[in-house]
This record gives sequence, C-alpha cells and structure tokens, in this order.
Amino acid sequence: MILTLYELLDILIMTTAVGIIFMGIFRRFKPTELEYYTKRRRFNWQDFKFAVLAAAPAIILHEFGHKFIAMGFGLQAVFKAAYIWLGIGLLLRLSGAGIIFFVPAYVSISNPTGASIAPLVRSITAFAGPAVNLILWIAAIIVLKKKLVPEKYVPLVYITKQINMFLFIFNMLPIPAFDGYQVFLGIIQTIF
Repeated sequence: MILTLYELLDILIMTTAVGIIFMGIFRRFKPTELEYYTKRRRFNWQDFKFAVLAAAPAIILHEFGHKFIAMGFGLQAVFKAAYIWLGIGLLLRLSGAGIIFFVPAYVSISNPTGASIAPLVRSITAFAGPAVNLILWIAAIIVLKKKLVPEKYVPLVYITKQINMFLFIFNMLPIPAFDGYQVFLGIIQTIF
C-alpha cells in the first residue's frame, strides 16, 4: 500500500496546522486598515487556504520524495506528522513570535529485513526530499519568468518559489538531523 489511512490522517492534520501557522504570514494581498481592524480577531478562511496552498505541497512532496525513493530501495517508509513540533509551531504563531521554527513532518524509514541501510542508499533517500524542493523552486522560477500563470496566481507561485528555495537550502545544511548531513555522511562513508 502506498499510503495508509494513518498517513492520510497525519497529512490532513499537518496541512491544517501549517495553514493555521502560516495564514497570518502569507497573504494574498495587503489588507486595508479597515479590513485589518475588522477581521483580525476572526478566522480568515481565504488566508488559511492561501497558506495551505503555498506551504503544504512543498512539505508533503518533500516527504514523499523520501518515502517513495526509500520504497524504491525496498525499505519501509511511513509519513508521520511531527505533533510536538507542530504544537511548538502553533504556540510560536499564537504568541506572535517573530521567528517560527518547527518541523511539520518526517518519514520514518527502516529495513524490513532488519539489516542496516547502505550508506549510499541512505544518502540518496535523504537527498530525495530536498531534490523535490529544488525541482519545485526551479519550476516556480520558470513559471514566473515566462509568465505562465494568470496575474492573480503570481503571489502564490512567488511564495511557493521562496518556500521551496528555503526548504532546499535549509535541508541541505550538513547539520546532524538534517537531510544534508545524511547526504554528505552517506557519500563520505561510501567513498571511504
């Protein structure tokens, strides 16, 4: 089975949390002063929808990159929402923190045979997520440069470009627990 019911539920919960966390940050337009004062205490469905469309695909497709490449190598891979981190993100958002850092989801990867995963396989699987963000980043650049979308979708494509750029660069940092660390470690272990 490609996705289980639990994975679909985790994707739905993660998407909802990401929409809430980013709905005040990603805006379709700059509100007028009247809109700001009359709507600031109400839940804005348009801003929520915009935030979900801008952020969730980058995160979900990033994790699917890990999942499907791992499955291609015969590994067991399960998409999971990072509930504690999503809670931290929501608390930071609600507290009005200037910087919001959280991990929305991850893929748990294991070898069903119990054997350890080869370093090169680990490296390729780790790179698959950021590679998806790199492809989406480049695609958004092309779409914007060639003006392939109607003007009303330009803000969404622009934010999509920025999110995927950030996710690619950030995840490729060679810091333990980041994808980049696993990529470089796997390459070094394979060579030596």
